[in-house]
Amino acid sequence: MSRALPKYSKRRVGLAGGAAAVALTGAVIAGTALAGESPDGGAADARTLAGPGTVSCPDVASQLPAVPAPAQAEVTRNLEQLDQQIAEANKRLVDTVGQGGPNFVQNAILGPLEDKRVATVNRIATAIGRTADRPAGLDSLAPCSLDAQGGPAAPGQEETGGAETAAPPAGDAGGETGTGGGDAGTGRGGDASGAGTVSCPDVASQLPAVPAPAQAEVTRNLEQLDQQIAEANKRLVDTVGQGGPNFVQNAILGPLEDKRAATIDRIAISVGRTAERPAGLDSLAACTLTK
Repeated sequence: MSRALPKYSKRRVGLAGGAAAVALTGAVIAGTALAGESPDGGAADARTLAGPGTVSCPDVASQLPAVPAPAQAEVTRNLEQLDQQIAEANKRLVDTVGQGGPNFVQNAILGPLEDKRVATVNRIATAIGRTADRPAGLDSLAPCSLDAQGGPAAPGQEETGGAETAAPPAGDAGGETGTGGGDAGTGRGGDASGAGTVSCPDVASQLPAVPAPAQAEVTRNLEQLDQQIAEANKRLVDTVGQGGPNFVQNAILGPLEDKRAATIDRIAISVGRTAERPAGLDSLAACTLTK
């Protein structure tokens, strides 16, 4: 028996309460942790107080089909997680004002947020797909945009969050061709400029036997892991000398870890469709900088 997912009203959610409140995922969330509370108890507008803008994302809840009863709790939990991810991104906007170059917000905040949302909406689709038709196309709801001026969204953008204007982070498009058949486990594409190279754990060697129906998808995602490392190494070279002491972590290694986590999650989901889902692969997402 299926039942429709409850409708959520669009409202702002405090950072501390974002995980507990099921709010419309597409809402622009400016939490009390960012801007404090107004005297009447309502959340003050973070854009007015801090001026970094706010993150706006497409609504996921309204795009879901009827959710089967066995999947209801898991779907609701992941919708709450989408809200929390937006709240955390808004906090990072405030905490990193003035850091990095012109692409800092895209590379260090919007890109990682998109990768987290991809993984979360995939979990929603998987939960529904266990007992009903798996919803298609939810990945298109992952990109978010920045309302940098702190003003209202453009006409017609209130529900979508203007996501169609958000540039997806490099290396996250499906079906990319990497530089090899598996995760290299070491940085690729670095040079002798002194920028260093990225070194990541090998994923391919940690996989169980891959079922034949999953082989093509797993190979494609392993190639994508290689491509992500190559692009991170290129960014190391292109941004030498930019930002403060935490720039590489915030703008390169952090976003790379989020992209790898989303890609590794897709590998695990693919294997898990016809065999036991491998556990613990997310521990392979983090990379280091080798000088």
